[in-house]
Amino acid sequence: MGPPAFDDAFVHDLDALFAWRRDVRRFRADPVGADQLQACLAAAHRAPSVGNSRPWRFVRVSDPGRRAAVTESFTRCNAAAAAAYDAVRAAEYRALKLAGLREAPVHLAAFCDLATETGLGLGRASMPETLAYSVVGAVQCFWLAARARGLGVGWVSILDPASVTAILAVPDTWRLVAYLCVGHPVEEHRDPELERHGWQAEDARGRILFER
Repeated sequence: MGPPAFDDAFVHDLDALFAWRRDVRRFRADPVGADQLQACLAAAHRAPSVGNSRPWRFVRVSDPGRRAAVTESFTRCNAAAAAAYDAVRAAEYRALKLAGLREAPVHLAAFCDLATETGLGLGRASMPETLAYSVVGAVQCFWLAARARGLGVGWVSILDPASVTAILAVPDTWRLVAYLCVGHPVEEHRDPELERHGWQAEDARGRILFER
């Protein structure tokens, strides 16, 4: 049996999926089905990885104490980030909703296993950072699979990685790459929230193909 044929209708829907993938901060309390979550994780496992190393390690954070500790790390880091701006910009910053840690039914931490032996180091001798980049690819695959199933994902980066790693009691060789909030979104928007709330305008440079 050969590969599937992706017709124009599929390509149109795929483009729509990319356009409607948003960083979600507002979640409903509805639980995420176990089958839905596993399907998204299966999509993540199909991501490309350097040397086929598959270094991603996903941890679902269900313990209330650990979730509260991660939320406290966000609170501390968020306050420090606000303090780095001038008074006007700091007020604008504090008005933004930058995490859905308290509302999201699922917390998912994505780690890179720096000690993985899978792949025998193939392809990363000169660029070892590609191991972590592979985890980012898995996160993106998870994200798109979640969006296609009506779920929202929010990537929370305003955290202390060392604290989160200690809170979750994972091996020392695991490096935190992403902390994700997952759930059913309260609202749907095609435009990024930071643009919608006036924090920034779109930077057109990301659309340019440079030639050399």
